[in-house]
Amino acid sequence: MVAGRTEDDLRALTVIPGVADSVTVLDVSDPLPGLGDLLVDGLAVGICGTDREIAAAEYGTAPPGRDRLVLGHESLGRVREAPGGSGFARGDLVVGVVRRPDPVPCGACAHGQFDMCRNGRYTERGIKELDGYASESWCVEPAYAVAVDAHLEQVGVLLEPASVVAKAWDQIERIGQRSWFEPERVLVTGAGPIGLLAALLGRQRGLDVHVLDVVRDGLKPELVVSLGAAYHCDGFAAAVAAMGPPDVVVEATGVPSLVLDAMGTTQHYGIVCLTGISSAGRTVRLDAGDLNRSLVLENDVVVGSVNANLDHYAQAAKALAAADVSWLQRLISRRLPLDSFGEAFRPEDDDIKVVLDLTC
Repeated sequence: MVAGRTEDDLRALTVIPGVADSVTVLDVSDPLPGLGDLLVDGLAVGICGTDREIAAAEYGTAPPGRDRLVLGHESLGRVREAPGGSGFARGDLVVGVVRRPDPVPCGACAHGQFDMCRNGRYTERGIKELDGYASESWCVEPAYAVAVDAHLEQVGVLLEPASVVAKAWDQIERIGQRSWFEPERVLVTGAGPIGLLAALLGRQRGLDVHVLDVVRDGLKPELVVSLGAAYHCDGFAAAVAAMGPPDVVVEATGVPSLVLDAMGTTQHYGIVCLTGISSAGRTVRLDAGDLNRSLVLENDVVVGSVNANLDHYAQAAKALAAADVSWLQRLISRRLPLDSFGEAFRPEDDDIKVVLDLTC
């Protein structure tokens, strides 16, 4: 036992929101389950751009009355204790949902659509006012726990990003249903975790999927091709010339020029779903009149999509369960022990998904 620790202490990855470079592993008290809560042993957490933004003091809010926030919203754990009637049992693999509805609640939250909260008073595990899952043990309400198939133990941490992608596809299909809609060609811009998972769900729908990125060789092109999708790396215009105008674009980079290219290049009655978040302060030249004319005359739709509700988590769990586990395992480019968190927050050129192992 480390000096100063007690048997009730456990390690957690914490940060002081608003203070750059304050991420560290600290000993915290063992969580006390509330009435009906699951007690979960943490297995892994994924690190994404949001975590890095919080570490850089760009985002994040600690729980009320506290200066530190436990990080981690991409979770995976194993149930240690489950109350009777919870629907879970000791040994089950679970993922914790990130967002909780606002206390008012707004109309969207009241109808279970807390991913679409209208007043911004929602809370989020590991991001906004609620401790996250980057801890050796954590608690979660059964209503916000998602069961993971046992064969997904090595990749279940991908469920949260997959839920974001499941929501994006759900939005695309709901919008498409405003009229006859049988998309054939999909262009995904970006071959990071979101882009690759978007490609996976597109292929599961039987669509002709194309992925655009800047990397010319290595793991990303290999993963795309092994899905039965096409990989492009010579720019947006070249990709569209090779595949033809896409019916759907899933934009997963946030690069402003790609966002504008996507909005103006779809097939008639096309849908562009924006999942990447752009940095402020970047200026690009835009013929707003031409873009407006194209959107209106072609009945095009541009929609932003972020976060997920319980339905999307269920859809994501089903998609991962149906996927090739060996393919999913390759998405995790680095697995690091919790004490090596500093390396996890320094992205490498060939990274796709970096995961912290909470068991070592």
